[in-house]
Amino acid sequence: MPTIEKHAPGDFCWMELATTDQSAAKNFYSSIFGWTANDFPMGPSGVYTMFQLNGRTAGAAYTMRPEDRARGIPPHWGLYVCVLSADETAQKAARLGGRLLDPAFDVMDVGRMAVIQDPTGAVFMLWQPKRNTGVGAINEIGAFCWADLMTPDLARAKAFYEPLFDWKFEARPGDLSGYMHIKNGGKAIGGLPPAGQRDPNIPPHWLINFAVADAQGTTVQATGMGARVIVPLTILENVGRFSVIADPQGAALTLFQPQRSA
Repeated sequence: MPTIEKHAPGDFCWMELATTDQSAAKNFYSSIFGWTANDFPMGPSGVYTMFQLNGRTAGAAYTMRPEDRARGIPPHWGLYVCVLSADETAQKAARLGGRLLDPAFDVMDVGRMAVIQDPTGAVFMLWQPKRNTGVGAINEIGAFCWADLMTPDLARAKAFYEPLFDWKFEARPGDLSGYMHIKNGGKAIGGLPPAGQRDPNIPPHWLINFAVADAQGTTVQATGMGARVIVPLTILENVGRFSVIADPQGAALTLFQPQRSA
């Protein structure tokens, strides 16, 4: 697969794991996805891990700060959306009812970002690329392929995200499940499962999907390494099969096996 050089505004462009055991996470994800882990110094606070898939960046990881853990923030995969201006988009998010957890700030010379909580409670990041344009591998085995917004309030999410990123929330023709696709520039990039398909005890969040060749086999491998199954292997007719797991430190993700074309 070719390396992705840049992402369109409104596309998901970076996936970042916040974990309590960076060394264990590197071993886990390298094993199940075939990633190579490269560490970069972050000063006295540790290292930032960049995951590579066949020489292309597929995501990153860092160790959570003690103050975040003290606030009860669990290990999680964070999702970044590409924007032309982090400052302008953050201000627009606030006008639309979002909460600025971190106003726009520079990340050295690689980009500018902001942290937003949408009106339903889900957190995501804005990324204005500079030297780092985002992940170079996407929509292939071992890479990010989809994101689901797990929220009980579809109407509120739609009213926020559609004007913020110029997304469109649409049901697939003939699909009566209640699942909504998120489209950016006519391209499907994620979705909103119906409220009945999410655990009401878990706060709203973005759930990241990674493509695998064998969802069942990868789930077995992951659980053998200490992961926990949240949603067992499920078949989606004419789409594929998936499971939702929590890695050994507790970060949730979806293992998605796309259906092969005839």
